[in-house]
Amino acid sequence: MPVLVAFSVTPLGVGEDIGELVAEAVRVVRESGLPNHTDAMFTLVEGETWDQVFEVIKNAVDAVAVRSPRVSTVIKMDYHQYKSSAITARMDAVERYLASGHEEKSSAR
Repeated sequence: MPVLVAFSVTPLGVGEDIGELVAEAVRVVRESGLPNHTDAMFTLVEGETWDQVFEVIKNAVDAVAVRSPRVSTVIKMDYHQYKSSAITARMDAVERYLASGHEEKSSAR
């Protein structure tokens, strides 16, 4: 069953300039060959199994831990039966709604 994971890796105890260390984590993800997307807050990774995706996350954390005494990691996972390419398909659907001018009315006040 496909797995879509959003995660962030934050090196702690190394000062404020952490971009180089975060880049090491992103490099691991990109070299994994799994579909992925990185933005200012999270990296999304999509794989066929938990083990496949969590191995990439572990390797990303390990890459940061080589140069950081402490690593904080936040993980959010969607384990669901969906078609592959969920990373792009979900945003494509949102963009279609935005482009159509479709407004959904909410009953909550």
